Amino acid sequence: MWSLVRFELNQDRRELGVASHWTLLEALRYGLGMTGSKQGCDKGDCGACTVLLDGEPTLSCITPALEAEGRRVTSVEGLATAEGPHPLQAAFGECGAAQCGFCTPGILMSAAALLDRNLDPTRDEIKEALSGNLCRCTGYTKILDAVELAARRLREAEQAEDERATA
Repeated sequence: MWSLVRFELNQDRRELGVASHWTLLEALRYGLGMTGSKQGCDKGDCGACTVLLDGEPTLSCITPALEAEGRRVTSVEGLATAEGPHPLQAAFGECGAAQCGFCTPGILMSAAALLDRNLDPTRDEIKEALSGNLCRCTGYTKILDAVELAARRLREAEQAEDERATA
């Protein structure tokens, strides 16, 4: 049985026919061609498929596609803007935080959710936010460094904007 699901994906309205058994990951990858979110374990263990559902990190491999109805989905493709990569993406490149890159989209999305609510996280808070994402290549230190760098840059940008607004 097929159903029509309507949702916002990376700030664009989308409609997609999905089989009732499809996961959100299948809808994104195979229905819409959004291959940034990776299909890893298919059981919610690795975090490679993490997207934001109404701003919250969500394992799309175990989330029914129909749960996206009327909601806001952000995939890794939605992080960058016309002006350039998201500060997290830039920091990952600068810090060498991505090795094979398979886990990177999910980690970026978990980190983005953290920085959306806390621009000054402690290293332990970063570790907790990323605890559902597995990486087999980097050993995590460079990933943590990259999230800290992005947080610092986002704070600096916010402070500069506040100063311009009050000038």
